[in-house]
Amino acid sequence: MKTLKQLFLILFLLTHALISFAEPLTVAIAANLKYVFDDIAAEFKKQTGIETQSVLNSSGKIATQVRNGAPFDVFMSADMEYPEGLYKDGFAITPPKPYVYGQLVLWSQTGMDLSRGVAGLADKSVGKVAIANPKVAPFGRQSIKALEYYKVLAVVEPKLVYGESITQVSQYVDSKAADVGFSAKSIVMAPETAGKGKWVEVPAESYQPIAQGIVILKHAAEANGEAARKFYGFVLSEKARAIFAKNGYKLP
Repeated sequence: MKTLKQLFLILFLLTHALISFAEPLTVAIAANLKYVFDDIAAEFKKQTGIETQSVLNSSGKIATQVRNGAPFDVFMSADMEYPEGLYKDGFAITPPKPYVYGQLVLWSQTGMDLSRGVAGLADKSVGKVAIANPKVAPFGRQSIKALEYYKVLAVVEPKLVYGESITQVSQYVDSKAADVGFSAKSIVMAPETAGKGKWVEVPAESYQPIAQGIVILKHAAEANGEAARKFYGFVLSEKARAIFAKNGYKLP
């Protein structure tokens, strides 16, 4: 009997140690979530005690990394297409669900006049225009859509400079390497960037709604399933929705 009690004690201690030293949940996030994710992660930890760490990149690059075996548990994309592809091909265990809608803005720190919006980018006085690479970044694709809507793509295209993500676009704008950039409303509203330069919203009718999807990835099912399910549920909760709305996102 004494031996049996000792065995149970050892098993309890081992289990407790595994829980204590469990790896934090790894969440791959689209670049437009750079600032808001800190608030989401902090509130999630407050409610559950679970640590999260983020890996930031363009949605297309994250999808490629997942297909190449990157050990991510959850993917918060800037669109629905990339997570849908991962789900169909067996790299995700949940179908993508929209958690927010991203909003495009024009942002400048050079003092340029933004009153004419996207149409004004065709003016000769406007130099370089930064956008996220439309091949891998959903916000970049919708920036092109907006230029097409206002029939200025042909004139503006020679001025375009491409960032690999919204984060790099922000760097171009912040350093004034570009006169203006297509960014996310969540970026320009963040405490870290608020008050820097000027920005205007790009009218919603000029581009397709940027529905952003979340999926639990196959790696989580093998290594971090319970924590991933809790995080997934939290992102879709009213508490998280309030955080997203405060940070410049539209809600589904």
